[in-house]
Amino acid sequence: MPPLRLLALISLINTTGTGLWMVSSPLYLTRYAGLSIAATGLALTATGLVCMVASAPMGYVADRLGAREVFVAGLVAQALGTAAFALVHNVWVYLLIGVPLAVADAAQRAAKGAVIGGAVPPEDRVRTRAYLRSVTNVGIAVGSALAGVALAVDTRWAYVALILGDALTYCIAAALASRLERIPRHAHEPGAPRLVALRDRPFLAFVLLDGLLSTHFGLFEVGLPLWIAHRTDAPTWLIAVVYLTNTTAVVLFQVRAARGTDEPRGAARAARRAGLTLLVACGLYALSGHAHATVTIALLVAGALTHVVAELWHSASGWGISFGLSPSDKHGQYQGAYAIGMQLGQMLAPLVVTTLALGWGDPGWLLLGAAFALAGAAMPPTVDWALRNRPHETAQLPTPKPAMNAEG
Repeated sequence: MPPLRLLALISLINTTGTGLWMVSSPLYLTRYAGLSIAATGLALTATGLVCMVASAPMGYVADRLGAREVFVAGLVAQALGTAAFALVHNVWVYLLIGVPLAVADAAQRAAKGAVIGGAVPPEDRVRTRAYLRSVTNVGIAVGSALAGVALAVDTRWAYVALILGDALTYCIAAALASRLERIPRHAHEPGAPRLVALRDRPFLAFVLLDGLLSTHFGLFEVGLPLWIAHRTDAPTWLIAVVYLTNTTAVVLFQVRAARGTDEPRGAARAARRAGLTLLVACGLYALSGHAHATVTIALLVAGALTHVVAELWHSASGWGISFGLSPSDKHGQYQGAYAIGMQLGQMLAPLVVTTLALGWGDPGWLLLGAAFALAGAAMPPTVDWALRNRPHETAQLPTPKPAMNAEG
């Protein structure tokens, strides 16, 4: 089976399990696993920090031991750890399981990036990531729908069934991942630093800017629902509408939005467009707080549509830049370092977004939008700086291809 189809099948199965856990975990942990709401938040933050810190080191391990092997091992470890969540009865047991599980998650994510970097030609890597993101949204939607059955039953055993179902998807994904082609291992050069990605200042500047842009995910997932419910006169069912709009747009248009981002400078221009588009979306959201009835709904839908266009460009830009700046023998650690930005942005987003948008109102929305626009505008010069420091990276840039039709 070609690598793209196999990776797509792995993603579909794995993210179906993710949807099962994503929807059910807050209720399971607070109702049946003995965690308070505050303890749940702290535990999730702690495991998120562990995953972020482990990302680049686990990517280094993938480069050294083999990306496919680490990918499979990470999925197997996640299957075991996820199944163990059925035994959680207090926050300490959760952390005992969750911390190693976060390391395994960091390993499989970085290794998956290295698999794409090693098995897919440079000119097809961004397209591959775009296609996989579309598949991911389908999988999460399917898993979330299945989880709704257990939520309706609302018993401990119904949630345990979801946990075991999630664990099973990791096992199936691991079995499929073992069929991927082997990616060559890269020995460490004696005397050279081990975590080169964390010493690469231009790349880290890109990671920071990408992290700032990534807070827009929290804006959509946390800030916008609260804004709709508490600061506008729009009906609360509109929250479901904007979520469905976002998911559908990603499934249908992510691959198309990734065109022109398969080399770093083109990807940087897409990031700049994303920042400016997010500024427009923030302005529309702010205006919705002053409108009424149908106008409110129209502004919120327009804002959500504008927002998802920016999201598509931002995601594609990150893939193009991170792969384009990654040395061929260090895809694992560079993809791990790239993940740090998004993880940091998603961790900070709930606090930043709720403080600015909901706490400050119009000035907060405009400040958020300006920050997005500035981060996007800084991306092209940052990428130029990185490329000037990489004379050897020209070999990593995609080779020109003849024009393709819509089917690629």
